[in-house]
Amino acid sequence: MAGYAGRDAVIVGAVRTPIGKGKPGGALHGVLPADLMAHSLTELVTRTGVDPAEVDDVIAGAVSQVGDQAVNIARNALLGAGFPDTVPGTTVDRQCGSSQQAISFAAQGVIAGAYDLVIAGGVESMSRVPMGSTVLPGSDPFGTRFAERYSEGLVPQGISAELIAARWGLSRTQLDEFSAASHQKAAQATKDGLFDTELAPIAGLQYDEIIRPGTTVETLAGLKPAFYNEAYAARFPQINWEITPGNSSPLSDGSAAVLITSSEVARKHGWKPLARIHTTTVVGSDPLYMLTGVIPATEKVLARAGLTLADIDLFEVNEAFAPVVLSWAKDTGADLAKTNVNGGAIAIGHPLGASGARIMTTLVNALGQRRGRYGLQTMCEGGGMANATIIERLA
Repeated sequence: MAGYAGRDAVIVGAVRTPIGKGKPGGALHGVLPADLMAHSLTELVTRTGVDPAEVDDVIAGAVSQVGDQAVNIARNALLGAGFPDTVPGTTVDRQCGSSQQAISFAAQGVIAGAYDLVIAGGVESMSRVPMGSTVLPGSDPFGTRFAERYSEGLVPQGISAELIAARWGLSRTQLDEFSAASHQKAAQATKDGLFDTELAPIAGLQYDEIIRPGTTVETLAGLKPAFYNEAYAARFPQINWEITPGNSSPLSDGSAAVLITSSEVARKHGWKPLARIHTTTVVGSDPLYMLTGVIPATEKVLARAGLTLADIDLFEVNEAFAPVVLSWAKDTGADLAKTNVNGGAIAIGHPLGASGARIMTTLVNALGQRRGRYGLQTMCEGGGMANATIIERLA
């Protein structure tokens, strides 16, 4: 990606909090979301040495923008982090891909010459602001014309995951094997210190709280289906009811922040870029099978980049549910051995608005640790959408 006067967009810093359990009693439940985001911003400034006064904008993802996450949390967090009041901030919602979209917007702004220095990130405290909090009793966020178009009605994400498992012929054992491996990889990465450079401990939490090192297929097999519903069972007789809490991403709290600039500005500041944002895209997909957008998003971003699957050294595919990644691998032909190599959201957690930046932070570090060149990140999003981003590690 090169734009105004040949400018590119590079990542010069990336940091995230450990991910906490997204329920009362979780390690980060006592931290207000604005403070959670402010922590990542402060750590990013400390680690890169960037002067906050030079930051042109802060773009943060947050999905449930209500209650403790209302009133433009990006602006509130940056002021809480001590940035000058001259620094603006804005909050975006592209559902689970909100902070990946924030990274895309930031990169596009740098390439266009609208920004020199911009921070993209995200936050979600699911323990303090539960999913669905933004839909008020009696409200209708879809409208009558939407209802007329989808007269049979759409379904919750858990039912979409069940439909995907059925359509792609994925067995409960396959889902649980994938999920157990996610925990094992994340536990090993934690033990080996592979997350150390990206983590910014907070509230006494040093490492990701949700990872269960002892997870096995046998323990997951004992869990009951999480989304069984008689009405949906009658409507979709093909569903085998295989989605459980063990092969789904857990409710989570966390934040992450990424500093993006151009190669030219990075040189002036003496920063060594971690990676170049090579290509970005976003797609819409069937809102009934709303989690399958990662398949066309991967195909589209590769075509735009002029690359093939064989060129990609590491993949990060958000593990909203196990069938999302497994159906993606089946359709694209991508190598699961190169996918989520340090574990994914099933083990680490999925703090909605923060996940895109969290995954990018992990991907940048993993690519450097393995001396790879290209990394591809993609994630499904509520309503039937998906972002995809290719980054290139710079030697």
